[in-house]
Amino acid sequence: MSHPSVEKIKLESRRLRGTLADGLADASTGSLSFEDQRTIKFHGSYQQDDRDLRDERRRQKLEPAHQFMIRIRAPGGVFTPKQWLGMDAIATTYANHSLRVTTRQTFQIHGVIKRDLKQTMRAINAATLDTISACGDVNRNVLGASNPQRSGLHAQVHDWTQRLSARFKPATRAYYEVWLDEEKVAESGVEHEPLYGDAYLPRKFKIAIAVPPDNDVDVFANDLALIAIVDEAGNLAGFNVGIGGSMGASHGIAAHYPRVANVIGFVTPAQVFAIAEAAISVQRDLGDRDDRKHARFKYTIDDHGVEKIVALMQERAGFALQPARPYRFDHNGDRFGWEQGEDGLWQLTLSLPSGRIADFQDGRPLLTGLREIAKIHSGEFRLTCNQNVIVAGVPAGARAQIDALVAQYALDVENLAPSALARSAVACVALPTCALAMAEAERYLPTFLRVLQPLLDKHDLREQPIVLRISGCPNGCSRPYLAEIALVGKAPGRYTLFLGGDHRGTRLNTLYRDNIDEAQIVEALDPLLGRYAGEREAGEHFGDFLHRAGIVALPPYPTHVRVDPAEAA
Repeated sequence: MSHPSVEKIKLESRRLRGTLADGLADASTGSLSFEDQRTIKFHGSYQQDDRDLRDERRRQKLEPAHQFMIRIRAPGGVFTPKQWLGMDAIATTYANHSLRVTTRQTFQIHGVIKRDLKQTMRAINAATLDTISACGDVNRNVLGASNPQRSGLHAQVHDWTQRLSARFKPATRAYYEVWLDEEKVAESGVEHEPLYGDAYLPRKFKIAIAVPPDNDVDVFANDLALIAIVDEAGNLAGFNVGIGGSMGASHGIAAHYPRVANVIGFVTPAQVFAIAEAAISVQRDLGDRDDRKHARFKYTIDDHGVEKIVALMQERAGFALQPARPYRFDHNGDRFGWEQGEDGLWQLTLSLPSGRIADFQDGRPLLTGLREIAKIHSGEFRLTCNQNVIVAGVPAGARAQIDALVAQYALDVENLAPSALARSAVACVALPTCALAMAEAERYLPTFLRVLQPLLDKHDLREQPIVLRISGCPNGCSRPYLAEIALVGKAPGRYTLFLGGDHRGTRLNTLYRDNIDEAQIVEALDPLLGRYAGEREAGEHFGDFLHRAGIVALPPYPTHVRVDPAEAA
């Protein structure tokens, strides 16, 4: 059976309404129609099924165990304790009793069945949250430096994540009609979309804001990268602008590749909206609408050339970009433990393996522990793009109470991540719910860390930070192509090993071994870690050593490395 193209579905969806209302009311199946499965993504949800149960249900002549993943729109990743408790209640009432911190700095919940979907969406709204454009061919969740309370600059950047998210939210009222029963107006379905137009964007569009020297948002992996620049007085002068980052790739297809963003210039705060809108509109008009695998902004840039795209952006924005200003990134990880901000308040960064918050059977009651912290916390929670959580805005007098809960519920770093590599590791969800997964990722990460630990101990590297990421498929949701060590799923139990990214998130890695199993991965890494331990220079990171030693070369992708202007000078 042939299905209509996604472009046709969007055009005929009546501004993203489709037949969702009727599909949700159909109790004869746990699924939505093919068309509505595409439309509901714009509402922040994906239809999935439990692949662990797929074969057995097929044998029993039952339809797949359909369920829905729901993603929250949370620019900058900030949640109040009340919102945290609201999400906890939703996860335990409607979902699979867990919350998942994503690499887009927000929550996902999994396992919601169709008959509970509308109630779940209404509960999210009651928690003063929404899921609008958390998925779909629009601007997705806007990322911001994870800890705005560290300084006034970070607070300004967080404000920009909110403003950009609001500015580029779709104009349609479909979300409010379908999920919240907003009364339909006479012309419902024909609203004007001033930016997105009739067919929205060719593919998703991602924006991130980084505050040097921290690149904790992996800013170069985004379609539009904004790098905060401060003046001599320490105030926000504006942003360096980068375009064309994206992690998606395909095994064995040279035309599908990851890419890091080009830094193209500098804008003042007053120019941010104009340059962002220019980038989105250029991608709207020139992006590939025939081949979705070739539809991201990076391909538009490489097909037409950076100079042409920048000229078009400047023409549409109505001004010329200034030259990029000096900046420097030191790392792309999180800083664990307690830190004090300029406002005198404290924040505690906790490591969450793969970002999964649940009461695990091995005695780690993370969901309960964070719930108890939320009950007594007076500040905020901040999610990071490395799938961790920050308990932020803690008065000095409240630290002891939070420390006691951390110890009681085994939330401390030593229990959850016994090595520096484990603390920085990231994995996508993959099996059993992701339809694209070729191999395990989240469920495999704890096993792989246990297998790797003897190597780290053997070579005295337990506290050496090394960036590890695992992805269940080459689409790269865990941003594997920026890691010093990356496993990208090829088939059950088999991965492609990539090596040589850098600790700052500015260089892509290189394919080192293809289609290998766990034993072969360990066999490949053991001598490399040994050489690194014995031959590294002071302060040298693993990925940098692999390049200096000639073990890996730069990958063959276009624009594979971006040099900071400060270093190029």
